[in-house]
Amino acid sequence: MREKILIVDDDKDIADLLEVYLKNDGYTVYKFYDGTGALACIEQTELDLAILDVMLPDLDGFKLCSKIREKYFYPVIMLTAKIEDTDKITGLTIGADDYITKPFNPMEVMARVKTQLRRYKRYNGQQQIEAEQKEVVEYDIRGLLINKATHRCTLYGEELTLTPIEFSILWYLCEHQGNVVSSEQLYEAVWGEKFLTNNNNTVMAHIGRLREKLHEPAKKPKFIKTVWGVGYKVE
Repeated sequence: MREKILIVDDDKDIADLLEVYLKNDGYTVYKFYDGTGALACIEQTELDLAILDVMLPDLDGFKLCSKIREKYFYPVIMLTAKIEDTDKITGLTIGADDYITKPFNPMEVMARVKTQLRRYKRYNGQQQIEAEQKEVVEYDIRGLLINKATHRCTLYGEELTLTPIEFSILWYLCEHQGNVVSSEQLYEAVWGEKFLTNNNNTVMAHIGRLREKLHEPAKKPKFIKTVWGVGYKVE
């Protein structure tokens, strides 16, 4: 099956270049130079991955990412021309899976695309196996119910919409309930990659997003607690 990838970038040279590389690797590409056309594609097409430029002439990449996360869990890679962490943290907070700073090597983009697709396929494949086996594995922690077999998470009966990475983070913390999990341990378990110092921001952004969905107070979170200088834990 040819994976379907969306490219949105108002820099035609960049969009065209990525299209060539992706098509040469056998992917089906949907390319747009603005957010309006891309939005229609998102709503009408079953995609496997999206590459979104942050700065667009109409709808920006953040709004497109948010729109995707209303319904879909496929990977989103953000492109940004800025070197500050602001865009990265913003993107990760609204549900992006990765970001790449311009200018970039097209081969790096291809490597990131393949990594995200592998993770997404592995996740979906595992969920299908568990569902077929009707294996129900869940944790019920003071009103927080998380079920790995059905990929459902509810808080006091209200269903939460979590991305695959958010779900995996919460599941891993629940699996280690009562124990402190370091950022390094969490990153390598969930992302399946070697932890680097700058990956700590990635973990922090996803933890922050999870806390928002759990309606956690910033100073005294009930579920995901920070152990300063060590990591995170669910009690």
